[in-house]
Amino acid sequence: MYGSSRQHADQYRRMAVATSVAEADPHKLIALLLAGACERIRLAEACIANGDQLRKGKAIGEACAIVSHLNGSLDHEAGGQIAGNLASLYEYLIRRLTEANLHSDVNALHESLALLVEIESAWHAIQPVAPPMTAGAAA
Repeated sequence: MYGSSRQHADQYRRMAVATSVAEADPHKLIALLLAGACERIRLAEACIANGDQLRKGKAIGEACAIVSHLNGSLDHEAGGQIAGNLASLYEYLIRRLTEANLHSDVNALHESLALLVEIESAWHAIQPVAPPMTAGAAA
């Protein structure tokens, strides 16, 4: 019975995330990625505290994948120095997360989380750019 309830909860969570992603604009997608990376780092911290090495590694691997995706989505031409600085920060985060995974280093996770929370806070302060109205949309 417990396994079935957990499966239903996991399925509901995946469906909610898929719906959020499908309905999100580019600004919201980045916000979802940042939140997801933070969530996985928090999970990794809990896994270290509980001695769950397998789940810790999976959570950190997922956080690294998200940060890599964020890094890969930077527009260096339009973003200039800011994009370059973010790329350096994302690369640093991946190194720290890798160290956290290899050594179960909670301090590296705390540092990574603090940096991502700061980026997330700055991202939320930016107002998304509204898409231009098309002639068909005005009618």
